[in-house]
Formats: sequence, C-alpha cells, structure tokens
Amino acid sequence: WCNGAVGTMGASYAGSDQSALATLNPPHLRAQVIGQGTSNYHVSSMRQGGALEQRFIRYAFWMATTSRAALADPDLKRVLDAEYLRIPELFGPPLRFRPGRTALRLLPNYERWAWDVLTHGAYDAYWRQRGYTIDAYWDEYSDVPVLFQSGWYDTYPRGAVANYLGLRARKKSPMRLVLGPWRHGEATCEESASGDVEFGIDAPLALYDDLRLRFFDQYLKGLDTGLDGEPPVRYFVMGAGAGRRPEDVAGRLWHGGEWRGASDWPPAGFRETALYLSAAGRLRAEPDAAASEPSRYQYDPRNPVPTAGGSISAAEDILPSGGFDQRGQPGRFFGHRDTLALASRPDVLTFETEPLAADVEIAGPVEVVLFAASSAVDTDFTAKLVDVYPHAAATPGGFALNLCDSILRARYRGGYEREELLRPGEVYEFRIALYPTANRFAAGHRIRVDISSSNYPRFDANPNTGEPLGHARRSVVADQTVYHDAAHPSRLLLHTRPAEGAVSAIFRTA
Repeated sequence: WCNGAVGTMGASYAGSDQSALATLNPPHLRAQVIGQGTSNYHVSSMRQGGALEQRFIRYAFWMATTSRAALADPDLKRVLDAEYLRIPELFGPPLRFRPGRTALRLLPNYERWAWDVLTHGAYDAYWRQRGYTIDAYWDEYSDVPVLFQSGWYDTYPRGAVANYLGLRARKKSPMRLVLGPWRHGEATCEESASGDVEFGIDAPLALYDDLRLRFFDQYLKGLDTGLDGEPPVRYFVMGAGAGRRPEDVAGRLWHGGEWRGASDWPPAGFRETALYLSAAGRLRAEPDAAASEPSRYQYDPRNPVPTAGGSISAAEDILPSGGFDQRGQPGRFFGHRDTLALASRPDVLTFETEPLAADVEIAGPVEVVLFAASSAVDTDFTAKLVDVYPHAAATPGGFALNLCDSILRARYRGGYEREELLRPGEVYEFRIALYPTANRFAAGHRIRVDISSSNYPRFDANPNTGEPLGHARRSVVADQTVYHDAAHPSRLLLHTRPAEGAVSAIFRTA
C-alpha cells in the first residue's frame, strides 16, 4: 500500500542513484536520505583531477564475480574469482589492463565499462550522461527535502557538499548535511575509528538512525519533529574538544573530536588563510622573497609513492582507508616495501609550519596552488594535508596523520573539457582541489603539506609521455621543479579559525 508519497534512502551506489532518479523529477518523490553519493562521477568518484581512481578497475572485476552470468555458470565464476585474486599483479605498476587480455573479456559489458572509465580522461559526452553528472541537472532536480551524509575519509565528502550547496541555492525545500569522521560504507557511521585513528565514542553519531527517522517523519509524514529549528549542517571536528575516550583504543592514535552545528558551509567564522610554500621545507604566513631557490625532485612512474590510507573504497584488503601514520606498512598496504616515513622518499617534498603557538581549527575546502615546471609533456602533481604530532609519550617519534589529499593531471590544468600538453621547462600554475575536511591542529603540532607526483595504486601512475590514456607503451622519468617565490607564490589554502592571536603569531613566521 502506498499513499502516493515516496521517500528514498541508501548509500554509495544507492546514494548516487537516488540523485540520478531525482533529476528526472518523479511526481511522487517527497524526501531523500542520500548517504555517501557523488555529484559528478568524473570530478570526485571514478576519476579525480583527471586521474583514474584505480579501485574502479578492481570494482569491475568484483562485480563480474557476482554477476548473474557468473552465478549461473560455476566454471565462469571460478575463472573470474581466480582473476579477481590477481588484482595486485594487475596493478603492477604500471596498470596492466588491456581489452581481451584478462578474464573480464568473458563479460564484454563489464570489460567495456572498465575500459571506458580508464580511457575517457576528458570530461566528454561519456561523462555527461544524466546518471554520471548530477550537478549538470540540479535545475531539473525534484524540489524535495534531502539529507546528505558523508565522512572525511569517505570517497564522497566533496560530492555531498557540492550537492548540498548546489541544491540549497536552487530549491525552496530544506537541505541538510551531515559530515562525520567516517570511511566509506554506511556501517562505518557506527564506528569510532577510521584506520589507525580513534575519534571517541561520540564519533559514531549514535543518533544517525534517529535523525533519519525524524527526517522522514518531518518531511514524508508531515509530523513536527523540531528538525526545522535545528542547524542544517552537522559536522565533526577531528581533534577538537576533550572527547570521550573509549577504555580500549586498540593501539590506535587517540585524536578525539566533537560534533558541531552550523547554518552554512564552510561554517561562519572561518576564513580562507594562505600558508606559503617556502625554502627549506617551510610553510609560512608570508611568501618567500624574489630570489628564493625552487625545490626539485624526480618522479619515476616505475617507482611511485605508495598509497597510505585516505578516502578510498572498494579495496580495503590492499588499500585500507582512513587515517594512518604516513610511513610504510609492508603486508598491510599495496606496494609498501619498508617501514620508513613516506616523507623520507626523494620524490616527496614536505612543507610544514613551525610548532603551532596555539590551536588552529580548520573547516571547509582545502586547495593547493602550485607553480611548477616539468621536463615531461604530461605528468601529475599530488598534494596531501597532514597533522604532524610531536614526539611524546603517547606518540613516540611523532605521528604524521593524513587528513585529505588529491591529484591533478597536468594535461587538464586548464579544465577537463580538453587536453593541453606541457612545454617542458615552462612554469605553469596548477590548482589541486583536496577533499574538504574539519580538524583542530593542537598547539605544538605542525601543519604539513606533502607534494609529489604519484599516490599509487589509488591513482594510476602517469607515464609522463603524453600518450592517449590507457594506451601508453613506455614511460620516462620527469624532473619536477616547484617554485615558491614572490612571482610564484605556491600556497596551501585553508579555512581557519585560530583559537587566539594573529595568524602570523600562531604560525610563528616572524
């Protein structure tokens, strides 16, 4: 029985599909709860910054093993299951996926989908279809109340924020946004830890089920639950407040945090603050002088920087998601060969503040503006925001906690609609949009940004040759130069709310 008023809910694929449904403006839709869904599959899902999120190649193989054809044919399923177990070998590097060269050829539709995701780097007609490009159809979206939910270590916080802001600006119906310290998967909303980091017993948001029930009671059944009188944005500030610590943190880093309410995103009181990359690996409140020497490194696609946590999904067995100390963990992460800090690699540049004089809280978008040159005609640049714990009894040797990261493929520096290769040696501006986050950097900690050209196997390794995506047959080592002087003010952009004092004093740049 149905009275004609329909509400929808679901997470991940079932979240994004709800948005695709709503762009058709179905007449009986009245409310939606969208967990961990994207606003654009090209910008923040299957691809990011023009690079491939390789987990989707793995996802294609996994979906093939559970397909109707595989379940109906035991021999086919055995072949696909065996191929799925070879995914680490397929990842190389480089990625060794070619049409007709894996068992996925036995299911041509699955193989074609994986190949399309791999080779359609530009924002072309393939990505503009309604189901992939929600943000292009916001004007047609049903004008109904929507609750968007995601997490800082989920793969879709950018999509959730974009959908919330985009629809709020266009619709009369109330929109709500919940952002926790969670990973991908609806069940993670019930967890207090992400990766090796513990956020406290309040982190699971035990009332999330209650919130969803109140949401549907309010907007589907027409009952007054008081929801309209509460802030539309609820977000978790990692590292903030005393927090309620579990009795057993199981060897994880105790980072803590607390929930906040806000009427907007970014929250009121936060302002964009620039921290400038500087000589000797410093991150300062003022740019370097005109004569500052640039920083250099070499990027070899055959030896990429290995992934260590972050906003990942569909690959937990080889790529655990969440927050981790940024050092090698062989046997736990794909491609880790030693236990050294990733920052010790010669192809990673680190820029960090002095120990903070007071707490610094951030909430909102994060961006790195990089002025750089390469010896290659195409390459990638990556950026990672890190909360650096000092050496202490609880963190002997310190702890470099990853907060958010991203990548930009150089050929798409001017936009995703067209490719434009580099002129080797010429300086370009690259704007790397990291995922949004909220974190309090405690006094004595350092704010750090890591710059490199790979994050593998989360993203495909750019061969630096400029060949069509997916068709590269060779690779070259790229000499990368990052400029940070008055004419080239490379910088980290954060939305900050310093606890007290002037920014220059807190960052000790005088």
